[in-house]
Amino acid sequence: MSTNDKTSDTPDTGKALKKPIEDLIRGREKEVVRLLREQDYLNILTPLQQELVKLQQWVVANKQKVVILFEGRDAAGKGGTIKRFMEFLSPRVCRIVALEKPTEQERTQWYFQRYIKQLPHGGEILFFDRSWYNRPGVETVMGFCTPEQTEVFYRQLPKVEEMLIESGVHLIKFWFSVDRKSQEERFSSRETNPLKVWKLSPVDKEAQAKWDDYSKARDVMLKKTNLKFAPWTVVRSDDKKLARINAIRHVLSRFDYDGKKASLLKLDSGIITPVSEEIGRS
Repeated sequence: MSTNDKTSDTPDTGKALKKPIEDLIRGREKEVVRLLREQDYLNILTPLQQELVKLQQWVVANKQKVVILFEGRDAAGKGGTIKRFMEFLSPRVCRIVALEKPTEQERTQWYFQRYIKQLPHGGEILFFDRSWYNRPGVETVMGFCTPEQTEVFYRQLPKVEEMLIESGVHLIKFWFSVDRKSQEERFSSRETNPLKVWKLSPVDKEAQAKWDDYSKARDVMLKKTNLKFAPWTVVRSDDKKLARINAIRHVLSRFDYDGKKASLLKLDSGIITPVSEEIGRS
């Protein structure tokens, strides 16, 4: 028998496997595509999380103080992004601060006081899941403060942030920008998902009705507090995964830590956008 004859009698392994695989995924095409996309996402996210561990080691070794604050509309993806930042970091080094509404005692204090006492010591990274920017945002829109109190905030804010930076704090300010349709879809998901329903609050339920009011408050805030020494970084968060990836890249790009892989940190200009493009966005 010739070599050619032997070859023709050998089963085509590729074809033999193809049909069982097709049978396996038939009817589950969407699920398979979703899983492949999730794997692509993890292939990008995981190396960035490894870089965050390097950053953490640098912060500890050099006794640096880092404050990263997350602001944005309700359901903009702030908490989910912080979770990806924190996933492999030490809770002894990194803290999340998400303050409840002020107590009666706190209402009698200087507005910034309850935030100031949360600030990091050397060798610590602090994540604010909402911050002192509650005042010009939700407090102003919902009537939880007076117009005079908002004006006092705007007068004092530049001095406060300048003092933080002069004291050695690395301050990074994120504004997560979500469009109206995405916010509505996320609220609907929370209402029907028993694992997410706890995220809904009475304020969230008014967010859609007060969309334009929040837009006006956002524009004023960004104009008055986008400071040269403490600028805002706008993150378009309609795609949560791209928002998370680019937020992490932005933070990593701000520091010269040991072993930094700069090739991983290219920002997507469609996700990280100028403040000027956010102002006036409906």
